[in-house]
Amino acid sequence: MKPSTMKALILALMIAPAFAQQAPPKIPFDSDLKFLKLNYQMNLGEVLSVAINSKGTVVVLNHPGSASSGPLYGNASTQLLEFDSTGKFVRELGKGVYGLGYAHSVRFDKYDNLWVVDKGTHAAMRFDPAGMVTLNLGRRPEGPDEPDYYKGNGLGRGGVAIRPALPHVDGNFRAPSDVAFDSDDNIYISDGYINSRVAKFDKHGNWVKSWGSRGFGGQHANENSSQFNTPHNIGIDRQNNVYVADRGNRRIQVFDRDGKFLRFIVLNVPYDKTRHPVLGDANPNPPDETQPWTICITPGPTQYLFTSDQEPGRIYKLSLDGQILGWLGESGHEPGQFNWIHGIACPSENTLLVADMNNWRVQRLTLHADKAK
Repeated sequence: MKPSTMKALILALMIAPAFAQQAPPKIPFDSDLKFLKLNYQMNLGEVLSVAINSKGTVVVLNHPGSASSGPLYGNASTQLLEFDSTGKFVRELGKGVYGLGYAHSVRFDKYDNLWVVDKGTHAAMRFDPAGMVTLNLGRRPEGPDEPDYYKGNGLGRGGVAIRPALPHVDGNFRAPSDVAFDSDDNIYISDGYINSRVAKFDKHGNWVKSWGSRGFGGQHANENSSQFNTPHNIGIDRQNNVYVADRGNRRIQVFDRDGKFLRFIVLNVPYDKTRHPVLGDANPNPPDETQPWTICITPGPTQYLFTSDQEPGRIYKLSLDGQILGWLGESGHEPGQFNWIHGIACPSENTLLVADMNNWRVQRLTLHADKAK
């Protein structure tokens, strides 16, 4: 083989995708937009997350904003709305709680405690079933403190250090995004938009460790494990494997609970790259791998992983080893379409509650996987 040919072959192997594109079936589904019994006085704003506990109680993380007061920039915005298993409104939780400013995610633990992770106040809180705060992690900045956009928020586009982030501080968060729990009730926080790491606490809230740092995943999302670019959602299976939706790097990273990297998972199902996104400009060079925003792992004898992307706006059903078993949906405004899925609750493999953020709604989906083609 000529040296020039060998060089070309090596270069091709270096830049080739590590994962062959998958062609799973499309899963038929029904969408119920009226599962939550709302009225004209309960129009939702941006819905960032939804959670369901062992009794079927649903909590919706709503961002209503304020229609009559400012400032428009930096307006605190969080509602925790509780509904019963039939979708009937029960109560609003957390009114006036100090740690709520711009909450990002809600999750129930196995004891039906509600956990809220707040990106704006850099805090995570546990509410007991009565609605009382029983644990708070992190610390909300004091009123006179400088906003974070003066302190640095990590790397800019392409890895340029425009405003380098400050070093991690044990026990503190900087724009955290989500929470998960292992079988021993240890607590894992995806931390988040600025710190770009996973933070681990024991069940009492004592600091254990963290792993990860800000970095980029390479051209095909298969480089630099433990480097994150907006770890946006987190989940843990029954084997205590930790799944992190590394959104900006277009991949899910899987670790053991000590932070040892296990594997990458990518969403690389073919899609119409010429279709204009619902929000934003069209990408002139769209990648094969799309951005996973969400993590939800089902209960039941066989666990499945559900995740979603912004564009083409699909939900994906995967086995825990990363095989894509099926997909459904697309971006848009109609029933069964999505405009930035920001959170998923998956009480079973065929029932999903979807926080359809920019459509200002929750969709209850019933999947018909047996009819997938």
